[in-house]
Amino acid sequence: MAKQQTEVRDLQEGSYVMIDDAACKINAYSTAKPGKHGSAKARVEAKGVFDGKKRSLSQPVDAKIWVPIIERKNGQVVSVDGDDMQVMDLETYETITMRIPEDKDVSPDENIEYLEMEDQRKIV
Repeated sequence: MAKQQTEVRDLQEGSYVMIDDAACKINAYSTAKPGKHGSAKARVEAKGVFDGKKRSLSQPVDAKIWVPIIERKNGQVVSVDGDDMQVMDLETYETITMRIPEDKDVSPDENIEYLEMEDQRKIV
């Protein structure tokens, strides 16, 4: 899986983080001051990029955590067939089959932007 390690204190809202082996986008980030016996803690609330599930994480700010490497790519819709569509990547000219989201209306020859992490893809 394409990911790198960073400290929890380096995270910020809008960035990505791995929680329960799922890529998530951070919605809320807060820290609590250190107590008499301990270190500062960070609380991260995030939503899954590809599955939409809400997840939370509470860790010391100096703990290491995995951050996924998600690429933002451009493509062109080649054909639409029911709930699936064929998309051609505009850089590599590779053709990919993707599921059409319920809230999107796409047509052939339309340019789209999508997120990709390994074999997972999602239209933005």
